[in-house]
Amino acid sequence: MDIEGAVDFHLNSRGVSVAVVIASLYAVLTVALGSFGYSWIQVRISEALTPLPFIFGPPAILGLTLGVVIANLFSPVGMADIIFGPLLTLIAAILSWKFSYGKRLIACTYPVVINALGVSAYIASFYGVPYMMSVVSIGVGEFIAAVLLGYPLLKALERTQLVHER
Repeated sequence: MDIEGAVDFHLNSRGVSVAVVIASLYAVLTVALGSFGYSWIQVRISEALTPLPFIFGPPAILGLTLGVVIANLFSPVGMADIIFGPLLTLIAAILSWKFSYGKRLIACTYPVVINALGVSAYIASFYGVPYMMSVVSIGVGEFIAAVLLGYPLLKALERTQLVHER
């Protein structure tokens, strides 16, 4: 699209490859860790990938969203997690891409805030725990994955040819 301010989501073969790799990694990491990634007390190590839209843009957004769909097909929470999990990831990914103002740390915090508040909205009732307890628990897990692991991942990837081959 040539309209000023519009977003071009056309993916070339590199973009498709990035999306597929991210989706695969996210799904495999989440499913492999089992209940550690599906409870109201969770640390989804795969959430370290959620800041990647900061450097990879739309391909990372697509990959993360598809990865969450696939991973949440295995969730004991059911349809709520299959529908709302990817939607929340999509929102956080777009924010990390478009509204980080060139700051990696801001890109890492969107998934923490969006998931802590959003995922807790349905996880708390499913597990029968108070909403705020779930917000804190999921927020801590997200912080560990998206900030403590995701930030160094961003810095490391920025030093590679993967990012500079655009």
